[in-house]
Amino acid sequence: MFWKEVLFLDDYQQYSKRNLSIMWFANFFISGSMTMVLPFLSLYIESMGNFSEKYVQHWSGLCFSVTFIAAFLFSPIWGKIGDKFGRKKILIALGFGLGLSIFLMSFVTSVWQLFALRFFTGFFTGFIPMSQAFIATQTPKKTAGKVLGTLQTGSITGSLIGPLLGGAIADSIGYSDTFRYTSFAILLSVILVFTTKEFILPVAKGIKQHYSTKEVLGYILKNPIFITVLLISAVIQIAHFSIQPILSLYVSELHGTESIALFSGIAFSAAGLGNLLMARKWGELGDRKGYLKLLVILLFIAGIVYFPGGFVTDYWQLLIIRFLLGVSIGGLIPVRIAYIRHEVPITMQGEVMGYETSLRFLGNIIGPTFGGLIAGHYGFSAVFFTTSSLLLICGVFLVTMMHRHPKYVKHSIS
Repeated sequence: MFWKEVLFLDDYQQYSKRNLSIMWFANFFISGSMTMVLPFLSLYIESMGNFSEKYVQHWSGLCFSVTFIAAFLFSPIWGKIGDKFGRKKILIALGFGLGLSIFLMSFVTSVWQLFALRFFTGFFTGFIPMSQAFIATQTPKKTAGKVLGTLQTGSITGSLIGPLLGGAIADSIGYSDTFRYTSFAILLSVILVFTTKEFILPVAKGIKQHYSTKEVLGYILKNPIFITVLLISAVIQIAHFSIQPILSLYVSELHGTESIALFSGIAFSAAGLGNLLMARKWGELGDRKGYLKLLVILLFIAGIVYFPGGFVTDYWQLLIIRFLLGVSIGGLIPVRIAYIRHEVPITMQGEVMGYETSLRFLGNIIGPTFGGLIAGHYGFSAVFFTTSSLLLICGVFLVTMMHRHPKYVKHSIS
């Protein structure tokens, strides 16, 4: 009997590592593919007719945001379905849906058709969060941060390469063909998922196999620390995305208009590079020191780093700030997901992560509008000051809740 148990554990460790490697590449292809089309989305709309600049800007904004709105609405539903029927099946369905919607974009002849397909893209935009749930439920609590941090580097790497590659391909072969090649890259992710083996760590005796949505919400609402962490997910995204609409304009003000696309891209990528270098390290540190403690520290670091962004006078100073920002933000997602893995029963983790993902997408929707309004009324510097304040307030609020509800602040690495 003993040798059979050892064999099972050896198989588990082997498949766990193998699944992590496979999903790293799957996330790389998905993230790279999703960001490949972003650099020329507005140009694609412009190519559909003789439209005014205002019309193109208006529909570019709508087509960009509708994906996040759909993802905000449907992420918890996908999470719940994954809990019930298995996350591998859902990953395959999401991959096929993403690939098909992007493939069909190559044939659109009107802005309305593109808008509808961008909505369906959002409907299926749960692949990366679902992959986090897929890997998290196969990962022991004591290494969740390190493993999820490693997984995140796949999507970060894809998001760094995707926009640069997408712009280059579009310039070479045109927009329509780029959409088709992008869909083929997503198909590679689906093929990779087929090669994984789905299993779930044994459920403790007395734990239910399935939970209703009412039970899941009740579980969340009874823990004020947990609610705080979920809400902070939205605020972090608001803060992070508030800079996006004005970054290119800020770069233009600091550097001038020469090669503005290139230098704006470098400024965007600087944060991604910092994120890539530290995501795994932060997750590993969270495993040892505690996820909530590290989350507080990272919120304060990010808030402090953002603040001097309003005082920069040279382009290189902005690059340093963007890199340091990426270093701090690199730990926020894996630490939060590892905290969920630690606190939530395995059989409801998909739905709970769906709510966390939904709140993240809500922040993605609010952030650009928020940043644009602040910049329009008070200037670029005010966006950095406001964003810094939001992150520092989140850190203070989380510390306050931890002191007010100490019985919910626990970190076991068993």
